[in-house]
Amino acid sequence: MNGKKLIQIASIFGAIAVGIGAFGAHGLKEILAETGRLETFETAVKYHFYHSLALLMIGILYLFKPDWKQLKLAGALMILGILIFSGSLYILSLTGITWLGAITPLGGVAFILGWAFLFLAATKNS
Repeated sequence: MNGKKLIQIASIFGAIAVGIGAFGAHGLKEILAETGRLETFETAVKYHFYHSLALLMIGILYLFKPDWKQLKLAGALMILGILIFSGSLYILSLTGITWLGAITPLGGVAFILGWAFLFLAATKNS
């Protein structure tokens, strides 16, 4: 995966985050309020969007520092984190399948590791 590909994925994920957030705020607000999952859904959207921006930053950085190999892993972990963390919370919010809450922390760990590899990329390289 190269910087251009990371930027493209970040752009798609960012657009999806805006769309899901808008749909949740307008089309699903009553359903989410009735089920008590509005806050959970909003958390999923926030983390989805924050980490789409982080992925964009990693992609841009990779264009300028392609020798920073840890950036590839950082980007992959951000993608994995969005899919697992936000994805599981979206599904949980809409379906009520509560066991999905058990896998959500795995997405959080992927986010943390993604940030850690970004740190390593900046630390190990000049």
